[in-house]
Amino acid sequence: MLNFLPKLMAIAASLYFVMFAYFGFVPDVLAHSLNSAIATPMALFSFSGTRPTNLGVTAGNLLDCPNSPNCVSSHSTDAEHKISPLTYTGDPAKALESLKAVILSMPRTKIITAEANYLYAEFTSALMGYVDDVEFYLNADKNTIEVRSASRLGESDLGVNRDRVESIRAKFA
Repeated sequence: MLNFLPKLMAIAASLYFVMFAYFGFVPDVLAHSLNSAIATPMALFSFSGTRPTNLGVTAGNLLDCPNSPNCVSSHSTDAEHKISPLTYTGDPAKALESLKAVILSMPRTKIITAEANYLYAEFTSALMGYVDDVEFYLNADKNTIEVRSASRLGESDLGVNRDRVESIRAKFA
């Protein structure tokens, strides 16, 4: 009677892997319902790459996106990489604290740098351990938070960086 359990776990794990490989994340409902027996093997993979040393704000701008399609930035002018900045009203410090809370509520996220007007976080994919570098620059003069989200490795991200920023925007609003 219990002979089907290993097959059922293998099917669930396969679905989990496929969803991560294709989407870069698993919907919260599914992620919370899966047991640690499925999640544990995923820690075996890590394609994190090397943390960039050229990130940050220079002359009021975040780093330009590379030519590859795995980056979005509110400072970009081309349609492939362009994304709108986040907007806020009220106290800039409170806006940045709210943004931190949103980021920390997301899975596999680590804030690396948090300064008065700059925030840098790493987002790690569950399946293969790919790391995306995400930066936020608060421009108090415009009531905006400029954003740049880029994959460290690979060419395509299947839209994960754009989707992540839009998810952050929705939670931040």
